[in-house]
Amino acid sequence: MEALELSTSSIEHKWRRIQSRLRAELGDDVFTSWFGRVELEGYDGRIVQVSVPTKFLRNWLQSHYSDKLLACCGTELSGANKLEFRVRQPHLAAVEKLKAAPVAAREAGAAAPRTQPAPATPVPLRVVSQMPARDGRTGLDGFEGSPLDARYTFQSFVVGAPNRLAHAAALQVAESTPDQPLRYNPLYIHARVGMGKTHLLHAIAWEVKSRNPGAKVLYLTAERFMYSFADALQTREGPAFKEKLRTIDLLLIDDMEFLQGKTFQQEFCHTLNSLIDGGKQVVVAADCAPLLLESFDARMRSRLSGGLVAELAPLDYELRLKILEKRATEKCAVSPTFEVPADVLDYLATQLTENGRELEGAITRLHAAYQLTGEKVTCDAAENTIGDLIRSKEPKRVKIDDILRIVAKHYGVQRGDLLSSRRNQSIVRPRQIGMYLAKTLTSRSLPEIGRRFGGRDHTTVLHAIRKIENLKQQDGVLKDELDSLSRMLKDGSI
Repeated sequence: MEALELSTSSIEHKWRRIQSRLRAELGDDVFTSWFGRVELEGYDGRIVQVSVPTKFLRNWLQSHYSDKLLACCGTELSGANKLEFRVRQPHLAAVEKLKAAPVAAREAGAAAPRTQPAPATPVPLRVVSQMPARDGRTGLDGFEGSPLDARYTFQSFVVGAPNRLAHAAALQVAESTPDQPLRYNPLYIHARVGMGKTHLLHAIAWEVKSRNPGAKVLYLTAERFMYSFADALQTREGPAFKEKLRTIDLLLIDDMEFLQGKTFQQEFCHTLNSLIDGGKQVVVAADCAPLLLESFDARMRSRLSGGLVAELAPLDYELRLKILEKRATEKCAVSPTFEVPADVLDYLATQLTENGRELEGAITRLHAAYQLTGEKVTCDAAENTIGDLIRSKEPKRVKIDDILRIVAKHYGVQRGDLLSSRRNQSIVRPRQIGMYLAKTLTSRSLPEIGRRFGGRDHTTVLHAIRKIENLKQQDGVLKDELDSLSRMLKDGSI
């Protein structure tokens, strides 16, 4: 039977009626939590195809609401007797729409009176071969790269034991000449936020352009790559865009973990292979090692691992102190009378341990306070200036009320359901998860947890904890859910 298209008004109308039925039967909270991101993909007269953004949501809906959804579909779609769930790729729908746009335009034009079309003028895609403009952008005509920060150079990068390897590799890449074989290709730099990944990528770009103004350099965030590629598809410049992209000398991609969607990943993989096979340098930065990029296929992860993988480790005390001294010296160049005493630098290096950005931010605050008030920098002044940064690091005391609230919201159930005697699987599992979180995140005893969860016996709580612990070892999705809930409770983002 010929498949019915999503775009037909009748199907859209019926899907809206199905959604209304679900909302009426399940309530606003449950509907919003579990069905707010469900989209109808197609219907062939028997099978209803729907998509969701995550594997967890697909598994949960299949386990808990498949019958309910199929029943509602059956009332509106005659003959519907089967459901198919799939996990949709982020951004893929947008790309498909962009691909379809020229076709729709041609079909619309077919119905209009024909006129002699003007000859098509292809958009020139010339790779920039001079120093980046004053805003620090590199790119192609009609396609700008992401901006470069003039502050992020090798001269301003502070080197220590945690980042020495990555810095040396980046410098080696930047200092390579066209007649030298590439040593590290691709160079893959990974670290958590604020460790200096972006700084190194910008430094490479500035250094290469300084040494060789004619070099074709392109720096992009993964988001910018996706946007630009989608835009090229929409304007029917996809082939020219891809061809010119593969003629550059140095490609730097930042935030690789955000490159989502099968279409974009495949296109980047083709570009990566073409550049590397052609002897062109590629540098990639991400928040994790290549093998941990779970949304990428094995071939892509393997190719990214094929060069040098360098990690920027967490900053130790010595490196934090060096960063603070460097940033304080830079401020002294602006205000010669500005001075940060050694005891203040030691205090900051001891208290601020997360990343380099907060260290730089602390010096910026002290400098601003000095410019506005003229008062000398002391430990007391520093404590007042960065007090919010220090207080934000104090562990939050997790309360059982917080756990009940966030578990109920996350799993689309009522708080009263968690405290009730209801034994539905859709209630029992969130209740057990709540008890597990109460045991792992609070100092409450088993009997007290039982009392707070509807007056249950401590043996019930113990059974729930053991149950979730066992499932956590077997189910990676559940483990991720528990880790996410724990972080939200500890961080206070509830």
